[in-house]
Amino acid sequence: MKAEGGRMKAEGGRRLDGWIGVWSSIPAQGARVLTLSRHNPCMRFQAPRGTEDCLPGQSDRWIWLEGEFRALASLYGYKEIRTPTFEDTELFVRSSGETSDIVSKQMYSFQDKGERNITLKPEGTAPAIRALIEHNLCPQGSVCRLSYVTPIFRYERPQKGRLRESHQVGLELIGSPSARADAEIIEATVRFYERIGIDEVEVSLNSIGRDECRAAFRAAILKHMGGYLSGQPAEVQERAEKNPLRLLDSKDPDVQAALLGLPPITDFLESDSKERFKDLQRMLHEAGVKVRVAPDIVRGLDYYTETVFEVQSTRLGSQSALCGGGRYDNLVKELGGSATPAVGVAMGIERALIVLEDMQQGPGPHNPDAFIVIATPAAKETCHRLARELRTAGLVILMDYDDRSMKSQLKMADRESARFAVLIGDDELAKGVATVRTLASSEQREVPLAGLSQVLRGHS
Repeated sequence: MKAEGGRMKAEGGRRLDGWIGVWSSIPAQGARVLTLSRHNPCMRFQAPRGTEDCLPGQSDRWIWLEGEFRALASLYGYKEIRTPTFEDTELFVRSSGETSDIVSKQMYSFQDKGERNITLKPEGTAPAIRALIEHNLCPQGSVCRLSYVTPIFRYERPQKGRLRESHQVGLELIGSPSARADAEIIEATVRFYERIGIDEVEVSLNSIGRDECRAAFRAAILKHMGGYLSGQPAEVQERAEKNPLRLLDSKDPDVQAALLGLPPITDFLESDSKERFKDLQRMLHEAGVKVRVAPDIVRGLDYYTETVFEVQSTRLGSQSALCGGGRYDNLVKELGGSATPAVGVAMGIERALIVLEDMQQGPGPHNPDAFIVIATPAAKETCHRLARELRTAGLVILMDYDDRSMKSQLKMADRESARFAVLIGDDELAKGVATVRTLASSEQREVPLAGLSQVLRGHS
């Protein structure tokens, strides 16, 4: 398409003289339309809705928390796995269930250039199990312990501690059917929160049994909710018929009112599941883990069996869950592997950081150990060499590269919150020393260059 006079031509989405032209088709009319929009070269971009930048200073807390998680996981023998940010869409449909909110409402799904259906991962367990099967990480008769640190993506209304791109740390224990495995996952989760300073937590624990229990409970839900569902649209009725357990997750006050009087799922547990649930509570009590039996917790993913749990903090208000997890004995087989028992947990990083901020807990900023001040031009090379030596010794060192005055360099040291300013000029060069100034107190002394690293570490 050419503009009048032939001065402007638009093809596809090419930008033309400050305009953007985009072709679109109208199938019913067999026509193509070019839409032109003005491009603003001064436009300022912002992070997409539901995402956040992790800024310098904030990132120190993230690095610390992830480090504490990795240290805790290693104490229990968990080894880290890293899976792709996107996976085949069918992986999450099969693992989470077609009727789950994740699949029906929240997934970021698209077709790539090869027309493959791809989804940004909305949770960490299914990709870890996909990798476990693909690489045969847990042969029959063995036990595999995996940990992960990952972003996840869910399209939902952004709120405090719940973003469209958020981050999780997680543990998966695959290969053991024992309630001891459940107890290990739950205890390790609580120990992680204690390790980072969140000790006011409670485990809300439930058992949803196996197939026989859930079939009986689903029938009981449909019978109990029959009156309510009869007045609902066909789509709502169909969704409830497919998976009545979803009704228990509903935040709709009418649904919650209709559920009143429904017997808990624990009334339908198989006899051995009841004994197993009692054993698990006893094991957690022995471990000093505070537990509350919560029959209303069923979790929002289809792959759970037997144990389900949440760890909650009173400091998060109505959104009190820090994390959730449970047993998923059918998932490995559902994703193409052999029947393999498994249990795991996923813990939200953002939600933990919110609680730590509320408690004024966690690490302070990691400030530079020293700012080297080049007091005279002759000291420049010595200062650069000294900075390299101190960094090699593990100290955080800053310095100026733009020939600013000594006064300006000292102001920079203050702005960067360095612990010390190390001044070297002609007098220091002649003596083989540095003048070390403690910036908080302005006290200073001469220190031989050979012993400088020890002084900056506070050892002398």
